[in-house]
Amino acid sequence: EKLRMSENNDLHIQSSSCVLCGRADDCPEKYGEKKTYVEYNLTVHYYCLLMSSGIWQRGEEDEGVDGFLIADIRKEVNRASKLVCNICRKKGASIGCVAPKCKRSYHFPCGTQKECIFQFMEDFRSYCWEHKPVQKFPVKESGGTSQCTICLDLVEQLPVYTVLKSPCCKNAWFHRECLQYQALSAGIFFFRCTVCNNKDKFQKEMLRMGIYIPERDASWELEENAYEDLLQCYQHCDIRRCLCRKGRDYSKPDSKWEIKRCQCCGSRGTHFACSSIKSWEQNWECVECRSILVKSGNYRKQTKRSLATSEKADGTACLLEEPSPKCPRQSPGSQRNILHSPKMMCQNNLSTCSHLELPASNRVRMSLSPLMSDRNWSPRKKSLRKERREVSNILKELRLQVSAETTRLNIDAENIWNSALKGFRQRNFSPTNAIEIKFTKCKSRSKTDTSAAKKRRFFQLLMLHLQNSSLFEGSSAKNLSLDFQAVKENLYFEAGKMIAVSLVHGGPSPGFFSQTLFNCLVYGPENVKPALQDVADSDVAETIKMIKHANSLSSLQSTINNCYEFLAAAGCLRPITALCDKDVLVNDLLIHHVIKRIISPLESFRQGLRTLGVLEKMQMHPDAFSSILCHKPGGLSAETLCDLFTIHSSSDVNEAESADFWMAYLQDVESGESVVMLEDILLFVTGSFSIPPTGFDPEPTVKFSHIRCPVGNRLLNCLELPITKTYEQFKNKMEFTISNTLRVERE
Repeated sequence: EKLRMSENNDLHIQSSSCVLCGRADDCPEKYGEKKTYVEYNLTVHYYCLLMSSGIWQRGEEDEGVDGFLIADIRKEVNRASKLVCNICRKKGASIGCVAPKCKRSYHFPCGTQKECIFQFMEDFRSYCWEHKPVQKFPVKESGGTSQCTICLDLVEQLPVYTVLKSPCCKNAWFHRECLQYQALSAGIFFFRCTVCNNKDKFQKEMLRMGIYIPERDASWELEENAYEDLLQCYQHCDIRRCLCRKGRDYSKPDSKWEIKRCQCCGSRGTHFACSSIKSWEQNWECVECRSILVKSGNYRKQTKRSLATSEKADGTACLLEEPSPKCPRQSPGSQRNILHSPKMMCQNNLSTCSHLELPASNRVRMSLSPLMSDRNWSPRKKSLRKERREVSNILKELRLQVSAETTRLNIDAENIWNSALKGFRQRNFSPTNAIEIKFTKCKSRSKTDTSAAKKRRFFQLLMLHLQNSSLFEGSSAKNLSLDFQAVKENLYFEAGKMIAVSLVHGGPSPGFFSQTLFNCLVYGPENVKPALQDVADSDVAETIKMIKHANSLSSLQSTINNCYEFLAAAGCLRPITALCDKDVLVNDLLIHHVIKRIISPLESFRQGLRTLGVLEKMQMHPDAFSSILCHKPGGLSAETLCDLFTIHSSSDVNEAESADFWMAYLQDVESGESVVMLEDILLFVTGSFSIPPTGFDPEPTVKFSHIRCPVGNRLLNCLELPITKTYEQFKNKMEFTISNTLRVERE
């Protein structure tokens, strides 16, 4: 019985090994597809079969093994069993060199290791390591280095087996392995020079030099539903105030909630109801395309109607689209124009939308004078403002993942990092749960602070701690540092996770990332070129600076000798023969110190940022996220607060004059003619000094009432203002209430 078991094991081993080369390796890229035929007790590599010298395809494609008859294969195995491989000295060498008088035989894997050439064309000739064909090119072209246009790594320009030169392009060099992978993926129809796209000449030379090109379509063409995404239309409402309760991605054909795409770019959309579109025949352009049309002079302004005259079949009033760039801003003195703005509903029609939650039709956004308008801002500030609006919408979409289930974190403000770390690592913590903060050991917090204000305060303290922690290095624009203890405790992952959670849950953005760190996160470290200012270590920066500014070969060599140990530790020690070598050396030193040295913390940090899909959105919208991760929020302006607060109209209050007082007061505060600051006003209403990237929830509002003093409701983010006869009375009440309230809170 033992003998029978031994025979069965031998049979199993034999059947799993190639009958021609005797190896069990299953590596299609090197040896071709490995096929096993149980009924014939036969296993063979495809390349071994193709290149064997004593066998031909005598059958049809569906006969035997790809046209090789089983009887012929067994004859070839029998023939090869008498031949000894000149490389491994084992029997079974089925391939022979075709050079005249050459008697060498070898297995296919052995020949590959010995750098033999196998030509997968015509007669499928094979050449041993002495008689193999070699590419010829001028001596002046050899000896240097170039970039492989497939993997983008450096390749030496030498006539060696592992390097191939394009026959159609002078400076196109490739790794043999890269070309073989490219050929297997592209197939005979798409394999061509990656520089000039030449196909015939390129394929002929590559076949001569032993590259196998399969006679099939490209792998991406064979993939099922590979281009399915291209057939999908854009289905998302991009209007600032989407009215659809089922979300921006909801679209119901032949209804007011059907999405219409921009007629110019097709990459922006709106619900019919959100832009008062009556039918498909009515044109609609997104804000970006409309601004381009305005600048080109091809935009014809459409007539806007007030909501009082906008009729819907179901009686639901809806918001008009955002104002056209050609619509002039109203000045504070234009009371009548403000009251009859298309965005303010006439009082007789208030009942029309009374069933909507916080109806937008009884709100109005006031505009400051043209002098305060953002058209006087610098292009950079305008760009940042636009990008922050974009990232705000993106983060609001990510916030839809947050459920109603709540996780409570007990936070010690004096030990913010450890208490936050403990909370984030507790078993029941989930990034998709709503977060409730309770400050412990802190009796001085204001009793008026809402849950949202406490949460924003927590994230503010956490971001401030991270900025000054040992996980980052640098002055204002920071890169990751190398802290081995932090790597061991997985703190870089936790830091990335905390930043992602802060962004989605309404906390502040870090604002201290360097552009290099941001690019590493978004584009990958291999695609980033650091600069000298990214080096935080002053000694290292000084050493690199000395190498960079060396003005002679002797001074350069002297500098290198002085920092021998530093270069050796960085793996950049090399002979310097010309002054121009310093540029490559400096670049390698920067890449080592800024990127390669912290590659492990960087990858861990990236994994943390993947929480709630933040990193994916960063990679999709790099410019937008750069505006909040690499730049601190700019100081508040009267224009910003005016845009932030929505004024609620009321049927029994004539607030035109009070609205003028409100805007005039904002201008006084901004110009320094007040004892309070704009940040104080925001803190008084919302409990926050700055506007978080996601904005406030609920959105801040202003309403005018017959009350004695201003009231800030932080639960609703609502500022209730008194109606006064004169501006002086209004200003005095504002300053007295806000300054004293905040003073009491601070005390």
